[in-house]
Amino acid sequence: MGDRRRRRRLAATAAAAGLMFGAAACGSGSDAAGSSDPNTLEVWTRSNPDDAATYDRVFAAFTKKTGIRIDYQPVITFDQQLQSRASTKDLPDVMINDTALMGSYQSQGLLKPIDPHSLAGGDQITAKSWSSTVGVDGKHYGIPYSRQAQTLMIRKDWLKKLGLKAPTTWQEMLSVAKAFATEDPDGDGKADTYGIVAPASAQNGYAAMWGSSFLWQGGAQIIKPDGKGKYSPAMDSAAAVNTVTWMKDNLFCGAKGIVQPGAITAVTGTATNFQDGNAGMYLTGPYNITTYDTTPGRKTYEVVPAPAGPAGGDVLADGENVYLGARTGKDRQELALAAFLVSPEGQRIAMTSVDGHQPVVRIPVNSTLDAAEVRHDPRWSVVQKAYETASEQFPNAPDFAPIKQDTADALNSIFTYCGGDVRSQLKELNDTLAGDLKDQDLLK
Repeated sequence: MGDRRRRRRLAATAAAAGLMFGAAACGSGSDAAGSSDPNTLEVWTRSNPDDAATYDRVFAAFTKKTGIRIDYQPVITFDQQLQSRASTKDLPDVMINDTALMGSYQSQGLLKPIDPHSLAGGDQITAKSWSSTVGVDGKHYGIPYSRQAQTLMIRKDWLKKLGLKAPTTWQEMLSVAKAFATEDPDGDGKADTYGIVAPASAQNGYAAMWGSSFLWQGGAQIIKPDGKGKYSPAMDSAAAVNTVTWMKDNLFCGAKGIVQPGAITAVTGTATNFQDGNAGMYLTGPYNITTYDTTPGRKTYEVVPAPAGPAGGDVLADGENVYLGARTGKDRQELALAAFLVSPEGQRIAMTSVDGHQPVVRIPVNSTLDAAEVRHDPRWSVVQKAYETASEQFPNAPDFAPIKQDTADALNSIFTYCGGDVRSQLKELNDTLAGDLKDQDLLK
């Protein structure tokens, strides 16, 4: 397995190197299609039509305010299309995409560095949010736009029926999960309910994304920074071994029904058991609140902090940044758009739903705003508090994609084969992570 991961990692590194070479003069001067009109910005977001409708409102308000036009392109296959554009030396002017992609984009030469002091309203963004835009060279390569943190969605009607309370610790969560799986909380007389939704597939790194909150709550880290721009793999620590062993023994290899059937092959798009009404808990992002308010229904569930493990209750935080395409020649217009996007006006528009469309800002990065107040929904205070006081982000300075994928491969394998030795499997993962870091010249 280690050799397979190594071959995939080297192939990805070679592809990135090729993209860097092709992007060396991206968007420069009059050669770039997007530069023909200096008062028009080509803007990409990774969005479906529902998200795009909200972005349309945001960009319309910006154009009305400034006169700068937006050529907006919602792109679902964002990374594939971006690579194609980079190979023709024609980057979009502005991109909005995941924070975790910054290291990859920056290492390929796709991004323009940003001075936070040059951004109007940049001082209203917290240091925590700004910290996720710092590259390996200490420069900022993105502007925070939206943030989120995981919370526990739980069926409060099931809790009431079984005389239980929302769990605050791992052990309480396990007890509630067993009750949800065995005590017929939906009252249909059938053994067809499950405790916890787990998107634990290796595909696209899902097992690592969902499992990271448990790792942090158990006191583990995937990679450890040395404070000088280098990193060490840390998945062979005692905390990691103990945490992954607990997850394997109790969630995947323990009592039947603790997690939904097929959890080890489930991704978020197929892990619909909470929405379908047959699972009682889901540690997930707040983007699901709008969906779950419809099904299973707002009155059936509540949003609570994640149950704490031995080291606390930290959960995965992530979000989106505004990225400026390298050498597009439109600094003034790009910074004007970025300033609007992080302003109270821009953030409010992006946080509200019109005609049922999905908001595109979850937790505002503008510190003058309160998510619960803007949305008139106290549940969002749980999400905002989790982000501000009990969350961790994947390290964004490295290209974290291969690290996340290799971690997901290992976790998925451990959860699949219950008879394996966790300690030796995590030692193998640690060696693979060392290779990932070495490939990026980031190994301590």
